[in-house]
Amino acid sequence: MARTILTGIDIGTSHTRVVIVEYKKNDSEPTLIGAGIALSGGVRKGYIVNSNLAIASVRDAVSQAEKQAGIKIKKASLSVGGIGLSTDTAIGTATSTRVDNTITELDVERTMRACEEALKDRNKKVVHRIPLAYKLDAKPVLGDPVGMKGKKLEGKALFITCLSQHIERLVETVTTAGIEVTSIIASPVAVATVVLNEREKIAGSMLAHIGAETVGTVVYEDGNILSLSMIQIGSADITNDIALGLKTSLEEAEGIKVGTVISSTSKKKIDEIIEARLTDIFELIEKHLKKIGRSALLPAGIIFTGGGSHLGNLTDLAKRELKLPSRIGFINERFDGKMKLKDSAWFPAYGSCVCEHSSPFPDDESRVPPSDGAFKETFLGFLRQLLP
Repeated sequence: MARTILTGIDIGTSHTRVVIVEYKKNDSEPTLIGAGIALSGGVRKGYIVNSNLAIASVRDAVSQAEKQAGIKIKKASLSVGGIGLSTDTAIGTATSTRVDNTITELDVERTMRACEEALKDRNKKVVHRIPLAYKLDAKPVLGDPVGMKGKKLEGKALFITCLSQHIERLVETVTTAGIEVTSIIASPVAVATVVLNEREKIAGSMLAHIGAETVGTVVYEDGNILSLSMIQIGSADITNDIALGLKTSLEEAEGIKVGTVISSTSKKKIDEIIEARLTDIFELIEKHLKKIGRSALLPAGIIFTGGGSHLGNLTDLAKRELKLPSRIGFINERFDGKMKLKDSAWFPAYGSCVCEHSSPFPDDESRVPPSDGAFKETFLGFLRQLLP
């Protein structure tokens, strides 16, 4: 039976996770066949600060996943987070290349490239490119402009970008560990792809993935991404607060936070410490929502995932502070195979596999550049469009 094996890697601040899924012939949903986890070394706020330690953690997690799946991993998609991840919007124009002024895919691509050229920060690399709207000879276009007639095509696109150096270090780390990186997926997008449904994306919603040192958010509206941001606070800050407040070790504080260690301190005081830091996170989320004009204006509300999503009275506190519906994100049972992914800290790695199989964006930048032969064929395809 024909099958497709895909691997997703997420190098987080606290842990490196590797997920292997299988798509059988004609299946649109994957089966989880392997997973591996290792403590992340040399990573701060999603950035690699010590390559040797990071490479060792990737190798460890990959080895576990390979053993569980019974296969050897050669290629993988890479989930990318970190505080340098952001969104930029740009407008670009291009003129029709055909003598009869029929708009071709090449014209659309040139327009999108013009949008990308309009981005100001050259230290950033485009991770995803999402067309938002087109105008043909100054008139709005509904849908795809290919096949329409006009001289000047104007496009507006949303770009999810990340610092080039950050991406290069991540790719180098995975490559040195013996794995070829086939695509790069923004971590909040990878999670949203497997957690949010289309109705939530259309109505308006926010996905907030609470990691160890960052909170990654992505806002959807009308089925498209409206914005993406990374907040420099995470669940590790809550651990630090508990350690300071209770005058205990970080190890014990972490156990108290997740409920595996019983403390002599009252539950009320512990909850107060946790909620104080969660309130700080909500204030930063609210600041971002005000910036994009969506404060208290997302009908589908805010959906939490990540290792810190089960702390305290999170959803009730979010409803009170953000004035939005709130829930904990999960993967439906139909997505799960032989093993379960109950801990949503696994979702970035898992989601990158799903994105690799069927990109959430038809016109996307996430793929690693093609080989010379593939590029030649693509270029010849573009040339054919120039013929009348």
